[in-house]
Amino acid sequence: MTSLDWVMVALYFTVLLGVASWVVKKSKKTADDYFLAGRNLSWWIIGASIFASNIGSEHIVGLAGSGASDGMALAHYELHAWCLLLLGWVFVPFYMRTQVFTMPEFLERRFSVESRYVLSIVSLLTFVVSKIAVGIFAGGVVFQTLLPEVSLTIGGVYVSSFWIGSIGVILLTGLYTTLGGMRAVAYNDAVQVVVLIGGSLLLTGYGLSKLGGWGRMRELVGSDMLNLWKPMTPVGVESTWAPVIEQDAGGRLVRQAWYFNQQYPWLGMAVCAPIIGMWYWCTDQYIVQRALGAPNETQARRGSIFAAFLKLAPPYLFIIPGMICFALAKSGIVHELARMVGPDGKPIPHEAQGAFPLMVKYLLPSGLRGIVVAGLLSALMGSLAGVFNACSTLWTVDIYQKWKPQASQEQIVKTGRIATGVMVVIAILWLPVVQGAHGLYNYLQAVQGYLAPPIFVVFFFGVFNKRLTAKGCLWAMIIGFLVGIFRMAVDTPVTLMGKPYDKGSFFWIVNNINFQYFSMLITLVSAIVMLVVSYMGTPPDERQLGGLTFATASAEDRAHTRAGWDQRDVIASVFVIVAILFAYLYFRG
Repeated sequence: MTSLDWVMVALYFTVLLGVASWVVKKSKKTADDYFLAGRNLSWWIIGASIFASNIGSEHIVGLAGSGASDGMALAHYELHAWCLLLLGWVFVPFYMRTQVFTMPEFLERRFSVESRYVLSIVSLLTFVVSKIAVGIFAGGVVFQTLLPEVSLTIGGVYVSSFWIGSIGVILLTGLYTTLGGMRAVAYNDAVQVVVLIGGSLLLTGYGLSKLGGWGRMRELVGSDMLNLWKPMTPVGVESTWAPVIEQDAGGRLVRQAWYFNQQYPWLGMAVCAPIIGMWYWCTDQYIVQRALGAPNETQARRGSIFAAFLKLAPPYLFIIPGMICFALAKSGIVHELARMVGPDGKPIPHEAQGAFPLMVKYLLPSGLRGIVVAGLLSALMGSLAGVFNACSTLWTVDIYQKWKPQASQEQIVKTGRIATGVMVVIAILWLPVVQGAHGLYNYLQAVQGYLAPPIFVVFFFGVFNKRLTAKGCLWAMIIGFLVGIFRMAVDTPVTLMGKPYDKGSFFWIVNNINFQYFSMLITLVSAIVMLVVSYMGTPPDERQLGGLTFATASAEDRAHTRAGWDQRDVIASVFVIVAILFAYLYFRG
């Protein structure tokens, strides 16, 4: 980093501070303003904020690293822009109609208060062990790569650039999030999106120029890395459903079992990935909270469609730069990247994790490097700011306010700020688990795969089937979450200590089941429990379900929703679908 780079970073933070100061001056000390920006966000702010919150540290650092090691395989997750269309067209009418603050609050309206408590607690757990911890870790990776010489010695204890960067990201983000709430998060996200997209485009352009163009990159990385369909193709099924056969010295069968060991099996990508996508984009507080900040259905829907349009960009902004980085390493053009390639000519996953910051460090000229670093910091901070605000909203609205309904607006806001600080401390303690994970993005998808299925089941089944009951919802979540947490408990010792279980043991088999298959199992178990328990009990009173399911929405509700959209919304949605289809047709290896 040169002086000019630091000037560019300083200019960025000056703009950010100016926006935050303006927002804080406009803010009111009310829960509605602090948590949902007074329900007055425009569609373009909503869309930009959804995108900026999603495209955070785990995407820039993790997704580029995945591109460098696995190619286009994880683009399937990034082409879930269609899930945002589901949010806008299917779920927004229900959320705006009920004027809820949180997703657990909507679940209480549809089912019961017990369901609300369970979802609130599990959502907080998910935020801590995935979004917050991963965001902090990625901030440390960026600083460790770009500024390895920065270190401190405090009381005889050496503090590396990794920890300085992690803590620095927390403090900077926490400051404007705590002071300005959702309004500060949303408006700063709008600024960050511009810097993020511009910086990533610059890096892609410089990388291709240095390499010799798109054709040269295709030649170096090989057709497999450019094949988006590879994880979806049932070729070599034996590697997906793999038998474990043990024989004695005489060749006699001692034991036979089955486990699943392919990292991205076609069945998992075809079934599990969309389930996780629909949970994340349509029911996760972290994302949906921006749409809840809209003044009406029209603005919320258009914000969701705009976010879907922006969501088309990550494969081109992050995965492809990661592939360019691997191609540069393989070609020897940038010799500092050579450590990324193993003796067999294949990428080394651990080294590939730093692909994006390595390209920034060794490829860009002074000045432009500062702009891209600012974009990188934008994503890190935008993602963390969103989850900080979501955590404080869940704790304060769904738990604290239920315990103390007489609390003043000022007390509610203060409690939300304290909750954010506690979540950050817990996330820092969880960092060693993330550090031991095999790939940042893989860790994130695995954790979400274990905890998301029950939430997907109760929300999607709940709005489409009026017969489902509160008991069915509650038991589906409890059993589904217990199964998911059991898998996390089995995985964590292996991740932390690096010592696998005895081969062939029960825990070894559980640990070796592909996370996508295990996620599918949790989804199936949750769905069966919800349906069986619901149909064994008394049907719910339809008078209490008014406007909460498709079958119980009134004619006035449907007419109001229909009046809020026009041809522009339809055309924009069709464009998103066509762009997704184009990506699947083009990236065929």
